[in-house]
Amino acid sequence: MGNMTVRKIDDQVMRDLRISAARRGVSMEQEARDRLQRPLPADSLDHASGGPWRPKASLEELLALGIRPDRPIDHKAESDALYDYMDKS
Repeated sequence: MGNMTVRKIDDQVMRDLRISAARRGVSMEQEARDRLQRPLPADSLDHASGGPWRPKASLEELLALGIRPDRPIDHKAESDALYDYMDKS
Protein backbone atom coordinates (compact mmCIF):
# COMPACT_ATOMS: atom_id res chain seq x y z
CA MET A 1 0.00 0.00 0.00
CA GLY A 2 1.11 3.51 -0.69
CA ASN A 3 1.33 6.51 1.59
CA MET A 4 0.37 10.08 0.85
CA THR A 5 0.85 13.34 2.70
CA VAL A 6 -1.59 16.14 1.99
CA ARG A 7 -0.59 19.65 3.04
CA LYS A 8 -2.57 22.87 3.33
CA ILE A 9 -5.97 21.28 3.91
CA ASP A 10 -8.70 23.85 4.42
CA ASP A 11 -9.88 24.23 8.03
CA GLN A 12 -13.49 23.57 6.98
CA VAL A 13 -12.46 20.28 5.38
CA MET A 14 -10.61 19.27 8.56
CA ARG A 15 -13.68 20.11 10.71
CA ASP A 16 -15.89 18.11 8.37
CA LEU A 17 -13.55 15.11 8.59
CA ARG A 18 -13.36 15.38 12.38
CA ILE A 19 -17.16 15.52 12.77
CA SER A 20 -17.76 12.69 10.27
CA ALA A 21 -15.15 10.52 11.94
CA ALA A 22 -16.58 11.17 15.41
CA ARG A 23 -20.09 10.29 14.25
CA ARG A 24 -18.82 6.98 12.83
CA GLY A 25 -16.52 6.27 15.77
CA VAL A 26 -13.38 6.09 13.62
CA SER A 27 -10.19 8.14 13.38
CA MET A 28 -9.90 11.09 11.02
CA GLU A 29 -7.30 9.12 9.10
CA GLN A 30 -9.73 6.22 8.63
CA GLU A 31 -12.50 8.62 7.60
CA ALA A 32 -10.23 10.18 4.97
CA ARG A 33 -9.14 6.72 3.78
CA ASP A 34 -12.77 5.60 3.45
CA ARG A 35 -13.72 8.73 1.53
CA LEU A 36 -10.83 8.30 -0.87
CA GLN A 37 -11.87 4.70 -1.55
CA ARG A 38 -15.37 5.69 -2.70
CA PRO A 39 -15.61 5.78 -6.49
CA LEU A 40 -16.73 9.05 -8.02
CA PRO A 41 -19.88 8.99 -10.13
CA ALA A 42 -18.96 9.27 -13.80
CA ASP A 43 -21.04 12.42 -14.28
CA SER A 44 -19.28 14.20 -11.40
CA LEU A 45 -15.94 14.12 -13.14
CA ASP A 46 -16.88 16.80 -15.67
CA HIS A 47 -18.34 19.36 -13.24
CA ALA A 48 -15.60 21.85 -14.17
CA SER A 49 -17.16 22.02 -17.61
CA GLY A 50 -20.61 22.75 -16.17
CA GLY A 51 -21.66 19.12 -15.71
CA PRO A 52 -24.47 17.94 -13.41
CA TRP A 53 -22.39 17.68 -10.19
CA ARG A 54 -24.29 18.89 -7.09
CA PRO A 55 -23.18 18.95 -3.44
CA LYS A 56 -26.60 17.83 -2.14
CA ALA A 57 -28.83 14.92 -3.04
CA SER A 58 -32.28 15.61 -4.44
CA LEU A 59 -35.42 14.26 -2.82
CA GLU A 60 -35.77 11.81 -5.71
CA GLU A 61 -32.26 10.49 -5.09
CA LEU A 62 -33.00 10.01 -1.39
CA LEU A 63 -36.25 8.22 -2.15
CA ALA A 64 -34.41 5.95 -4.61
CA LEU A 65 -32.22 4.84 -1.69
CA GLY A 66 -35.32 3.88 0.24
CA ILE A 67 -34.93 6.78 2.67
CA ARG A 68 -38.12 8.67 3.27
CA PRO A 69 -37.80 11.88 5.26
CA ASP A 70 -40.52 12.20 7.88
CA ARG A 71 -40.78 15.94 7.17
CA PRO A 72 -39.35 18.38 4.61
CA ILE A 73 -35.63 18.93 5.09
CA ASP A 74 -34.78 22.42 6.34
CA HIS A 75 -31.24 22.76 5.00
CA LYS A 76 -30.67 26.12 6.69
CA ALA A 77 -31.65 24.80 10.11
CA GLU A 78 -29.42 21.75 9.63
CA SER A 79 -26.41 23.83 8.61
CA ASP A 80 -27.03 26.29 11.48
CA ALA A 81 -27.11 23.39 13.95
CA LEU A 82 -23.86 22.04 12.53
CA TYR A 83 -22.14 25.43 12.80
CA ASP A 84 -23.42 25.83 16.38
CA TYR A 85 -22.00 22.40 17.20
CA MET A 86 -18.64 23.27 15.65
CA ASP A 87 -18.48 26.60 17.52
CA LYS A 88 -18.91 24.75 20.83
CA SER A 89 -16.04 22.35 20.02
